[in-house]
Amino acid sequence: MRFLLLCAFSLLAACQTTHQVTPPPAPIAPQGRDHTDLGVIRELATGRTLTPQELVERLAVAPRVLVGEQHDNPDHHALQLWLLRELAAQRAQGSLLMEMLNPDQQARVDAAQAAARAGQPPIDAFKALAWQANWDWSVYGALVTYALRQPYPLLAANLDRAQIMQVYKQRPVLKGEASTTEQVQATLLDDIRQSHCGLLPEAQMPAMLAVQQQRDRRMAERLMAAPTPAMLLAGAFHVRKDLGVPLHLKDLGAGEGNAVLILAEAGKTVTADSADYVWYTAAQPEQDFCAQLRR
Repeated sequence: MRFLLLCAFSLLAACQTTHQVTPPPAPIAPQGRDHTDLGVIRELATGRTLTPQELVERLAVAPRVLVGEQHDNPDHHALQLWLLRELAAQRAQGSLLMEMLNPDQQARVDAAQAAARAGQPPIDAFKALAWQANWDWSVYGALVTYALRQPYPLLAANLDRAQIMQVYKQRPVLKGEASTTEQVQATLLDDIRQSHCGLLPEAQMPAMLAVQQQRDRRMAERLMAAPTPAMLLAGAFHVRKDLGVPLHLKDLGAGEGNAVLILAEAGKTVTADSADYVWYTAAQPEQDFCAQLRR
């Protein structure tokens, strides 16, 4: 009997053992490496600092994980790849969705995944996927190539250009209480003005707001339709709990079971209103995009 009890306890301990994560990748971006927040992971509701292990364990139980990035920061894409690998070691991944893929690329993605799973990955994934040049392949390539080899689907989460132009010309009525408040829309409008350096005519602002929110609504719809556990990779503004996709998930009846992680350059502010977790990384050199636009 004593032997049987010892065996039972041993089996129980084995079942409770969790996969130990590998060390996260070293910083790539050149700035912010001496910042006190570099590498810090914070649970924003409590202010508690988490280890990479604790973060992965928390994200592993969420049906939908939304990861916000700064598009040009290579550290963010390296951490996304690391997260995908570590989460898959904890439990089977259901799907990966990307803002950087449009629906008109989905057939190409499906074909490339089928070929990769059959041991014949595309020689040139950039060309095979008709990857859009505005998304820098040098920072996305490793992540996308990895995703093509996985058993779970890689899915488009954005609108096609033709769909965006249709929204711009004829703004659809956005339904829901969370995403349509005056505060949400005013904040989004202010961000659109700033991100376009104040150069957009005011008459275009309602159409630009409609495009932003319809993109967020599409990402929410695609997340809800995707096999779970699902991960969405998108710009940090898109995944914000107080402005983006999570509000649309709430409006569509899927407000629970979502975890938001924002990857932010050290020194930037991320609050509990906008995310559940923040991971501070090294920073890219600042660029004056407005000066470039004005030229």
